[in-house]
Amino acid sequence: MQKQLFEPLFTTKPAGKGTGLGLAIAHQIILEKHKGKLSIASEVRRGTTFTIELQLRLRYKKRWAYR
Repeated sequence: MQKQLFEPLFTTKPAGKGTGLGLAIAHQIILEKHKGKLSIASEVRRGTTFTIELQLRLRYKKRWAYR
């Protein structure tokens, strides 16, 4: 079921409740726009953890000290 969670229109809710687009859209934005990763880890009776990994790019200007 974990692979299905990121597919458009997949939902665990009853018919007529929810659109099933939330995780699919989040997955698409994180992967395509930010070149990141969205993963899931789940344990029965313990819960589910979603992990978002994004690259960190630091921007800085070199300042030269002339004397």
